[in-house]
Amino acid sequence: MQHALKALVSACALVVAGHALAQEQVVNLYSARHYNTDEELYTGFTKATGIKVNRVDSDDAGIIARLKAEGAASPADVILMVDAARLYRGEKDGLFQPIHSAALNNAIPANLRSKPEADGGISWFGFSTRARVVVYNKAKVQPADVATYEALSDPKNKGKICIRSGSHPYNLSMFGAVTEHMGEAKAEAWLKGIKDNLARAPKGGDTDQIKAVAAGECDIAVTNSYYLARLMRSANPADVQVTEKVGVVFPNQDSYGTHMNIAGGAVAKHAKHKDNAVKFLEYLASPAAQNYFANGNNEWPTAKGVTVDNPALKAMTQGKPFKSETIPISAVGANMVKVQQMLDRVGFQ
Repeated sequence: MQHALKALVSACALVVAGHALAQEQVVNLYSARHYNTDEELYTGFTKATGIKVNRVDSDDAGIIARLKAEGAASPADVILMVDAARLYRGEKDGLFQPIHSAALNNAIPANLRSKPEADGGISWFGFSTRARVVVYNKAKVQPADVATYEALSDPKNKGKICIRSGSHPYNLSMFGAVTEHMGEAKAEAWLKGIKDNLARAPKGGDTDQIKAVAAGECDIAVTNSYYLARLMRSANPADVQVTEKVGVVFPNQDSYGTHMNIAGGAVAKHAKHKDNAVKFLEYLASPAAQNYFANGNNEWPTAKGVTVDNPALKAMTQGKPFKSETIPISAVGANMVKVQQMLDRVGFQ
């Protein structure tokens, strides 16, 4: 009798444990956002929903390669990427599934998400933006000399420019946007002009370009805005000294506006927890998460009606709104192949 009672208790415990395991809510995230501060985002989502976030980190290219290799066996539910071109590539490679979410459609402007499918489904949404700005040495360059992206190819700036690899996704997206604005023939001539104006061969990341301008290695550089904001908010006096030597321009304020790249998200094609994945994306469009993008990683939020209270971003824009381009991000992604071909033809590394 005693043995039978113990067996019954053990069986009941197994049933309860199995039921609890079945009830555990999770979402599996593949993320190219390598920002330690994003932990607060994931913690906030779990607190709000009870859904645990399991995260795998890689870069955009690594995530796309992994999704292709895993196929239908992939555990991924949500994909986060930090470049419009790669989001477009993932969509075209069939790695995402379109979703229908009134909350996301209402929050995220149409030009910052994929084109709708025939049934109205959206493959990916942009949740934060970063401006591709020009920084210059205040002792050597006048802001008017770098007021536009077109000025980067002007002969007056010969030998003055530092930039990371032309084939880096951040530059490919900017080049794709400029191509959309000026047309392929003019864009190719523009790219050749930038190459001819380089002070050194492309190398390093965006922070390296800013520091090179401050150190006098070059006079002009291109960077994503959040790299400059990080230096401005740094507790390291050396970083602050760098920012004191450089000025910043948001190009093309008198024409089509400054190029804005995005960080965005999608639901994986073979998501096993699709409902939780959609909830996660909807959370990223919430005011709490959007404010976090602005204050945690110095990005601009994309959701309508969210204001920015980041001192570095305010200082960069002198507290005033700036004009950003409004072309669809999907169009920028569609230009990637032709941009890479142009870079190859003009010999821009």
